[in-house]
Amino acid sequence: MARFDEVKATFWGEGRYGIQPPLTDAVVQEAERRLGVRLPTSLVEILRVQNGGAVAELWNAFPTDVPTSWSENHVPLDDVMGIGPHDGQLSLLDTAYLVEEWGLPSPLVLLSGDGHCWIALDYRGCGKRGEPSVTWFDVDDGMELPLAADFQAFVERLVAATSLDSDDSDGSWSAS
Repeated sequence: MARFDEVKATFWGEGRYGIQPPLTDAVVQEAERRLGVRLPTSLVEILRVQNGGAVAELWNAFPTDVPTSWSENHVPLDDVMGIGPHDGQLSLLDTAYLVEEWGLPSPLVLLSGDGHCWIALDYRGCGKRGEPSVTWFDVDDGMELPLAADFQAFVERLVAATSLDSDDSDGSWSAS
């Protein structure tokens, strides 16, 4: 579990945008009631450190084996929504509205996204009380890409987007 604890300790980036008030047990219970699902313990642990906001550059990408509309080799994780609402910022509690607005399947809990692309807890395979997988949804392309079996596995595979940037690191080069 060292990897999860390492990421959790350094997960959050700079800035105040998207940060909700500190998480309490009552807030988690109310969120689970409103969302109709059990949130993963690992997600709650990270949100107890900071309730949403920007993700540190060390952990802002999830590597993929297939290209997406975003990148040849990863999907972005620039921020994670907390449990709010606070100052009109989006939160996990806005999932029902956003799922309907963007025509996404259900049940999901949206973690991060901009409308065109989302990273979500996907409860379709496990039921509302099970351990959800994590899936990338590209609304424009109609693409669903399973990322990880659960949230902890997702967090443990996060890397810096800069480590995945294509710079001819495969040894090939072209003469100009």
